Amino acid sequence: MAVMQNADRIACWEQWMRDNKAAITGAMDRNDLKAAIDAADQWASDNASSFNSALPTPARTVLSTAQKAALLSIVLFRRYIVGA
Repeated sequence: MAVMQNADRIACWEQWMRDNKAAITGAMDRNDLKAAIDAADQWASDNASSFNSALPTPARTVLSTAQKAALLSIVLFRRYIVGA
């Protein structure tokens, strides 16, 4: 899977800023946040096949790409919310 187009990365960055009104602690500005979005997108692209390979065969063959992304998203979100 390819990385997002720059316009999509910017939309992601803008969405983060809308959804996360609390200040980020430490010395980090909007450009640093954009760089983090870019890095996360690149990581997702670089590791997509690894995630797909890790799924059990039924999930790997039946779920759509969007469903796999939603699955990964909910698991990661829950892990960090509960502190796993």
